[in-house]
Amino acid sequence: MFRNGLEPWHILVMVAVLVLLFGSKKLPEMARGLGKSMRILKAETKALREDDAQAEGQNTTASSTAADQPRPAVSPTSVTTSAETTKSATNA
Repeated sequence: MFRNGLEPWHILVMVAVLVLLFGSKKLPEMARGLGKSMRILKAETKALREDDAQAEGQNTTASSTAADQPRPAVSPTSVTTSAETTKSATNA
């Protein structure tokens, strides 16, 4: 049933539907926008890969020593609800 998933007449039907939906003037603009977004995506993925490679290349002992140190304690704070603030405002 799916031995030839995408045949040439499928592509022709898709192109005809696209031209009917968007018009022949919008299609080049859409193709340009798609090309620009693909270039941006490619550049960003390349930058992420370079950042990951630099992070792996750096000495990892600094990060392991920071993880071994205990975190400082946080002092508790008092929390007042809106009902308590209105009670104290009416009592004053």
